[in-house]
Amino acid sequence: MNGMACKNPAMVQASDFAFSGLHIPGNTSNAVGSGVTPVVVTQIPGLNTLGISMVRIDYAPWGINSLHTHPRATEILTVIEGSLEVGFVTSNPENRHITKILKKGDVFVFPVGLIHYQRNIGYGNAVAIAALSSQNPGVITIANAVFGSKPDISSDLLAKAFQVDKSVVWQLQTKF
Repeated sequence: MNGMACKNPAMVQASDFAFSGLHIPGNTSNAVGSGVTPVVVTQIPGLNTLGISMVRIDYAPWGINSLHTHPRATEILTVIEGSLEVGFVTSNPENRHITKILKKGDVFVFPVGLIHYQRNIGYGNAVAIAALSSQNPGVITIANAVFGSKPDISSDLLAKAFQVDKSVVWQLQTKF
């Protein structure tokens, strides 16, 4: 399922069902100021076919978890430390922006397939734990997919889609 072969039950060990490391902060020294530690089927083979996984997300002050989507999972996020602005955009034609400020202990749900984000709105670090309804939820980071695809999506097409000059598209493509 989801490209992972099932292990022979006679070969299963406790280590197939365990992961250590969620206590370790993720690296936030990057352009967006966040780091994600995944705990999916590639880290815990015993998750295969169970339909669950989780991640730890660390945020530097004002760091973001960029606009992204999970094509195979709903996400439920709990703030462990700090305060986050979270939000998602509903599908066409409404494209409603649903947003909320979360504090420590608050929970928010991002429905499967919808574009969503989180942003640390505090001056200290923030930490969240999210559970996902798939052992292999997938992630598509919108800016990376649109402006960083290989080969490039035509600048003419992107300029028309975003209603900007091609020079803006070229500039964005060089960043991704």
